[in-house]
Amino acid sequence: MTAFEHRQSAHCESGVMASLLTHAGLPMSEPMAFGLASGLAFAYLPIVKLGGMPLIAYRMPPRHLIKTLSKRLGVRLTSRTFASPEQGRVALDAALDSGRLAGLQSSVFWLPYFPPEMRFHFNAHNLLAYGREGDEYLLSDPVFEEPVRCASADLQKARFAKGALAAKGLMYYLDDVSPDQDWERLIRQSVLSTSRILDGMPLPWIGIRGIQHLAKCVEALDPAQAKYNRLYLTHIVRMQEEIGTGGAGFRFMYASFLQEAGEKIGDASLQEASSRLTAVGDDWRQFASACVRASRSKGEAPDFRPIAEMLRGIAGQERVLMKELGAWAKRKG
Repeated sequence: MTAFEHRQSAHCESGVMASLLTHAGLPMSEPMAFGLASGLAFAYLPIVKLGGMPLIAYRMPPRHLIKTLSKRLGVRLTSRTFASPEQGRVALDAALDSGRLAGLQSSVFWLPYFPPEMRFHFNAHNLLAYGREGDEYLLSDPVFEEPVRCASADLQKARFAKGALAAKGLMYYLDDVSPDQDWERLIRQSVLSTSRILDGMPLPWIGIRGIQHLAKCVEALDPAQAKYNRLYLTHIVRMQEEIGTGGAGFRFMYASFLQEAGEKIGDASLQEASSRLTAVGDDWRQFASACVRASRSKGEAPDFRPIAEMLRGIAGQERVLMKELGAWAKRKG
């Protein structure tokens, strides 16, 4: 069994990558991993359904963080999916038997160590396998404070669950991790990429335009459709606050990245941007609270316009901040 340090973190994919890198000799916090991978985003995707509702994402899609971070750090990434659960099990066992730590993508619903009230069909959860004993795998799941165990059959079911964002048994590990990095170049490159993702995409559902599109959808809710409105608003809150770190949580995490990055390269402007993004995260949380209140409204139909205006205010703040960060990233240090 490979010795390693379990690290609880707020979001699974960046947390797993931070653990893999740290174990390999490049100390990495989760916010730094998330920020260097340009993980912050927003997307409103009506063509992708979760529970019959459009996918609302507050970060880049699964596997983006893994691939982008590995490439930027010059790390050799081995990433595999499998045609069958048996192939996935054999490959995982071989990796663990050789002493590797392996990142895995899975469904939350089929992991038995999650309390029943926390299980739902979400296939982009990431965790770390570090050993096995008998018919159980030894796992480090960033959601939990301590390492956990999972029976082989349950882990197989979780790794190969079907549906939106199906993992197909995704397994990944790292080699050739160098502790020597050009941190200022990496930070400027990643900040510029994030600013373009949020404020440079011409698509109406992506980035800040996507936030504005969601505002229109909220404003257009029909007060007479009370049941649908409750489902829609509850869906928004779940996507924001319960999947991974959530919309506000990802803003807080990126703010932590900016704070750490500013300290690492000695640039106070990044620390000031961190404070402003933290305030935006608070606004996201207030928006979620307003959605909850509206979904529980009884009697007179709620007015959705103030909720939509909250979103437009958030979009405006993020646009200004991303333009400033993009300009900063283009300047020579």
